Amino acid sequence: MGENEASLPNTALQGKKMAYQKVNADQRAPGHSQYLDNDDLQATALDLEWDMEKELEEPGFDQFQLNSAENQNLENSETADLNLDPIQPATSPKGRFQRLQEESDYVTHYTRSAPKSNPRNFCRLLKIFCTAIILFISGILIGYYSHKNCPSNATSSGTLDLHLYQEILKTIQGEDIKKSFRNLVQLYKSEDDMDISKKIKTQWTSLGLEDVQLVNYSVLLNLPGLSPSSVTLSSSGQCFHPNGQPCSEEARKWSSQDLLYSYAAYSANGILELSLLEKTGFGGVLLYIDPCDLPKTANLSYNTFMVSLNPGGDPSTPGYPSIDGSFRQHRSNLTSLLVQPISASLVAKLISLPKDRTTNGACSPLELPNNEERIVNMKIQTVTKFETVTNVVGYLKGVTFPDRYVIVGSHHHTAHSYNRQEWASSTAVITAFIRALMLRVKRGWRPDRTIVFCSWGGTAFGNIGSYEWGEDFRKVLQRNVVAYISLHSPVRGNSSLHSVASPSLQQLVAEKNKFNCPRRDQCPKTNISSEQIQDDADYFINHLGVPTVRFTYEDIKTLEGPSFLSEALFPKHATKIEEMDPFFNLHETITKLSGEVILQIANEPVLPFNALDIALEVQNSLKGDQTTTPQLLALASRLRESAELFQSDEMRPANDPKERDPMRVRMLNDLLQDMEKSFLVQHAPPGFYRNILYHLDGKTSQFSILLEAWEHCKSLASNETLQEALSEVLNSINAAQVYFKAGLDVFESVLVGKN
Repeated sequence: MGENEASLPNTALQGKKMAYQKVNADQRAPGHSQYLDNDDLQATALDLEWDMEKELEEPGFDQFQLNSAENQNLENSETADLNLDPIQPATSPKGRFQRLQEESDYVTHYTRSAPKSNPRNFCRLLKIFCTAIILFISGILIGYYSHKNCPSNATSSGTLDLHLYQEILKTIQGEDIKKSFRNLVQLYKSEDDMDISKKIKTQWTSLGLEDVQLVNYSVLLNLPGLSPSSVTLSSSGQCFHPNGQPCSEEARKWSSQDLLYSYAAYSANGILELSLLEKTGFGGVLLYIDPCDLPKTANLSYNTFMVSLNPGGDPSTPGYPSIDGSFRQHRSNLTSLLVQPISASLVAKLISLPKDRTTNGACSPLELPNNEERIVNMKIQTVTKFETVTNVVGYLKGVTFPDRYVIVGSHHHTAHSYNRQEWASSTAVITAFIRALMLRVKRGWRPDRTIVFCSWGGTAFGNIGSYEWGEDFRKVLQRNVVAYISLHSPVRGNSSLHSVASPSLQQLVAEKNKFNCPRRDQCPKTNISSEQIQDDADYFINHLGVPTVRFTYEDIKTLEGPSFLSEALFPKHATKIEEMDPFFNLHETITKLSGEVILQIANEPVLPFNALDIALEVQNSLKGDQTTTPQLLALASRLRESAELFQSDEMRPANDPKERDPMRVRMLNDLLQDMEKSFLVQHAPPGFYRNILYHLDGKTSQFSILLEAWEHCKSLASNETLQEALSEVLNSINAAQVYFKAGLDVFESVLVGKN
């Protein structure tokens, strides 16, 4: 048995076949001394117990001749005993000895004749008494020396506390993350996704992570054409590239890659004349980000960007994995519209606005002057083909609950996409945590639950790698995943720590945020929300209902801006990231914050989820909503009552080691990990999460699908869309209430059964 494996209690004596087995053997402590496994000790003790038990309990004891019993050799008694009728096990859950004390009728079932010889009977009683004394003293001595001399089970981490977590995390240093980041940046020049994936696998394996795999999928990618897209103003005939530069050979050479990758993946191809005033029946879209929505520190007026119109996964295998033999749908585009991202500077040229658009220090949005019209021609060329996307997946097996997974996700650079550097930041952070964790594992420690480390490929094209892996292992993940921790974009700014968490995990995240603010009187308001995020957590949130956490440093202005900002992929170079975080202190903080959450979820006997917070989030989402009905409010109230009862009656005792019962803890954890699944709706508007606990952005608290349905209803004569959305929300709340109620009923039944 390896040093990292748990030693299991022996419930039977090896090499000994006896008719009698200890009834209470299953109640031995999991961390019992190794000396209790010694065959000679067990043989002696068990033979003595056998003799005593035989005298006390064997039916028909008086029928045996004492003379023959005395002549029996104790060491050979086990052979002779094999011919006896088997002894029936006690039916009392408290064991045979206690049953003898509590059930007086049990002894009277076996009337015994008076002993034939009083001296012999006295000797027999004396022998039994001495045996009991010897066993008692031996037990004390064995327990004392095993506790004193034997090391505690190194693989059992149920008693880990925050001090141990800090011991693991203190080895994480910003300087080490910076070195790793710079090494990774050198890899982006490779056009082969497999090269980067292999290097990540090699690094993780060298750190000691076990069972690191490369998981490949052949998927349909929409790539830039040979020449960049263009937009031509019809009135003047001026042709522009997406960044606002005039169409020319010199401009293409100046920033060839940025121009090529300024496109919308899976857009329709072709040439189209488009009016900027057309309201209905349009066939094209020009996407841009208004500078007024950007942080003051970000000067992106001339920057182009990439977006993906893919909601998630391989477009050729919607809803099922891209494995060999799967049917492939040829979908070169996911919309009939021609979609082209352009810079803010190009928008200003198209609508003839002055460069300085500030009025009294306030930014003026980009708007076409009243009653004016602009006609433009769009030209978009993209290529669709199958390419291999690779995920890197490594496992650290848990010792107590190896079938329960805590997934930690980052992403790496995918060939044929922007040479952005966020992936290097993400990969450096997850690697730093693996390094710190494996240093402790090499000393004999392991987490209770399995931690799965994933570096996803194909993220820029619609989280393809994570979707395909999720669809491939859906049945296993539905049953086993307890949480997903995202390390997608650790540092996107440097002014504010922004935390996104499922309602059930917001309390835990709030506690961890204090790590970054030791003096409470100087702490800013905790910025935690359950809002939609654009990263590989998407599949786990929307299709599996897995509780999720992500820590990110952002610019405050970005947080206040539209959610579209998170979908626009700007080319971010290494120098930009190092300017935002020159000493990588922010990267270090994100790694430690995320690491402590990972460790606590992976090691706490009871999952640190809060059921009541889900019910409170539901009630808050119904406040001030003009679409709310009495039925919704009544259901939400019942959900809160059930959650409060669940929290007080089940979670409180389970968190007390003195009252903790292993079977009930396992049942409780199974209920906790599946709480969010009730809130996955079947149909959500495009761009909205199926998990209705998440809001469209951090500025709204109402259910997003109800707000969208209400806006849709106001423009139409029918309210059918609103009624459908109300029904989806109603059924979700009802399902959650039934789920908690059923869980309480099961616990009550188990308790009654035990009593």
